[in-house]
Amino acid sequence: MTQETEGIQGEPSYNALTRSQQQQRLIELARVFLRLGTIAFGGPAAHIAMMDNELVNRRQWMSREKLLDLLGVTNLIPGPNSTELAIHIGYERGGWRGLLIAGSCFILPAMLIVWTLAAIYDRYQTVPQVEWLLYGIKPVIIAIVLQAVWNLGKKAAKDLPTIIAGVAAIAAYFAGLNEILVLILLGIAVMLVKNWHRGHTTGAFLLPFSGVLAQVGSTAAAVTSVSWVSVFLFFLKIGCVLYGSGYVLLAFLQRDLVERNHWLTSQQLLDAVAIGQFTPGPVFTTATFIGYLLAGNAGAIAGTIGIFLPAFVLVWVVNPWVSKLRQSPWASGFLDGVNAASMGLMAGVTYTLGRAALVDWLTIIVAIVSAIAVFRFKINSAWLVLAGGAIGLGSHILGFIG
Repeated sequence: MTQETEGIQGEPSYNALTRSQQQQRLIELARVFLRLGTIAFGGPAAHIAMMDNELVNRRQWMSREKLLDLLGVTNLIPGPNSTELAIHIGYERGGWRGLLIAGSCFILPAMLIVWTLAAIYDRYQTVPQVEWLLYGIKPVIIAIVLQAVWNLGKKAAKDLPTIIAGVAAIAAYFAGLNEILVLILLGIAVMLVKNWHRGHTTGAFLLPFSGVLAQVGSTAAAVTSVSWVSVFLFFLKIGCVLYGSGYVLLAFLQRDLVERNHWLTSQQLLDAVAIGQFTPGPVFTTATFIGYLLAGNAGAIAGTIGIFLPAFVLVWVVNPWVSKLRQSPWASGFLDGVNAASMGLMAGVTYTLGRAALVDWLTIIVAIVSAIAVFRFKINSAWLVLAGGAIGLGSHILGFIG
């Protein structure tokens, strides 16, 4: 479908509208996605459910089948799925202007909140009260990440090749291999295994894969100084190659920022993830927090733009190819391998973060109770994070922790 020839749900296409009607549609996009970005707690699945209810049920901007088509193609390109879905909807509704408005408005609330929290954290991180709040929140984060690994892993491990790829990714993580190369090589391996005897052309597959392959060379050079430019380039690289849930981001950050470049400590990374859980919107706004810690206000802006810019570009390029990409067995095979490898990396980083978070009997109990809450009772992660912070502060006041 193109903006010129076909409208959405029988409405005229964006380019067929008068200038005032176009402006009204763009204003409506901005209002809707600012509101969604402000209330979208609970992770990508919750974000997508909110978009379905608001845009399909209430506003009838598109059919549910079309929404599912757009959601499906987000899994074929790197980047945050729910944010890319918002960008796709903006493009369908308002062309390239709608693309920019919908995506930016969905990201902006979380960016501003995380930016503010980063400034507060940078000023008060050595204050005991803040430390005890995070002390209680960190084990909750481990439970939330475990739930993501379990739920996504069940979908990713769909057959023997993907199961083997997931196990191989876990081994590669603990062996210290480069995560981007692991994703690419295991994606290629599963793709070849699944399509070995097929005669399909790889043309439709090359579009998403070429963007990933082009980044391999950039991963070898370590950034030597922490400036806003370094922050932008680092997160631009991540945004170009990161598949799967936003939690896969942790594997890249732990390895590159903590272990290789020593820009952050493991505790700071856990704190960044914990504070990110307070906010609505995409998990990728963790880049805003880390960018501020590394390079101040300029770093916060650079990190945010760097990690989200590839999503805008890829959606703009891929949207006209949605139907062809979804029909490509090569793209599907590569995606299966990448998803399985992503789950392996997530499992590895969960172990690493768990060792830093579970430091005594209280944090272990909090983690276990949180795991029961998210697995059995499906409690929203935002409430669990608030409860963890209250437990940490209460423990400090009562003297359970010094």
